[in-house]
Amino acid sequence: MSKSENETTFAIGELAREFDITPRSIRFYEEQGLLSPTRTGQNRVYFNKDRVRLKLILRGKRLGFSLAEVKTLFDMYDSNPNSAVQLEAMLEMSEQKRAVLNQQLEDIQMLMTELDDVETRCREELAELKRGKIA
Repeated sequence: MSKSENETTFAIGELAREFDITPRSIRFYEEQGLLSPTRTGQNRVYFNKDRVRLKLILRGKRLGFSLAEVKTLFDMYDSNPNSAVQLEAMLEMSEQKRAVLNQQLEDIQMLMTELDDVETRCREELAELKRGKIA
């Protein structure tokens, strides 16, 4: 971390270590238009804005948002930082994500019940077979 014109800057390696990701991941996010570091020769220089965006990208991924969805939110914010439109879009995306997760949860619960039934039947048949062989 270095100070330049009273603003903290970061090297790609520092951000990679801080967020426990590879520098290649950070370069990929840059290629996707999610980060835009400045350059000093061959080196990328990241400012706190880039660090915050990286944190938001990773949070979005953890919540199941695609990079395209994250980029849409960034674009909305860049065009109007105090936009109700951005917040409404985020709420809608969150509701959609929640609906998908709830459906997946229901599917998993149903599968768990089916597995319980299959295991019970297998144990019963196995017990019958063992009793038949012993008797």
